[in-house]
Amino acid sequence: MSDWKKAFRSFYYETAEDPEDIVLDRDRTAVLVIDIQNTYLEPKETDAETRRWQPFFDRMNKTVIPNNAKLLDWARKEGLEVIFARIACQTQDGRDRSLSQKKPGFNYLLLPKDREDSQLVPELAPQGDEIVVTKTTDSALTGTNLRLMLHNIGITHVIVAGIFTDQCVSSTVRSLADESFEVLVVHDACAAATEELHRKELEIINMIYCHVVAMEDLAGFLA
Repeated sequence: MSDWKKAFRSFYYETAEDPEDIVLDRDRTAVLVIDIQNTYLEPKETDAETRRWQPFFDRMNKTVIPNNAKLLDWARKEGLEVIFARIACQTQDGRDRSLSQKKPGFNYLLLPKDREDSQLVPELAPQGDEIVVTKTTDSALTGTNLRLMLHNIGITHVIVAGIFTDQCVSSTVRSLADESFEVLVVHDACAAATEELHRKELEIINMIYCHVVAMEDLAGFLA
């Protein structure tokens, strides 16, 4: 078990009391995997840019994807609701995208919903009737009917994993917290472009919007 009660503390919570123990009800807990799609594992435009991103590719292939596969296996075995979010626009030219995905730069995303690069990676394919929501926003709540579905299913706790820690993961976590869901973020099943960005964002959201935990902690939280 990791020392999740002490880890990833920002200035705001350096001297705060430890949080209470986490208890998860199987019938009220969902796992949400965010944006682990083919496009993010493709080589970059130049060899130099691909080399710059190599630490991210390594973390995805060696840690994030394997740990998400374990997370999904565990959730399915325990009977938890499994949900996926992915970035995908309904139109070929992306006119339905939010402004943040139309602006030039890294976050410019044109991913028509049926194109191969917009699909979830094969290792994390949904099974049966598991829910997949598509979004053209960072937050999986803002751009979909996920909020309504969670309420309809009776979910109160959401375990979040995926990419990018400092973008779509963080935006979704904040939205969930604002809607009064209890949120856990699995730090070793997430990634940002760099380890520094990943760790800093976890410190920012921890204990305010979520509790940051490790994969190894999850089994001990089930009631």
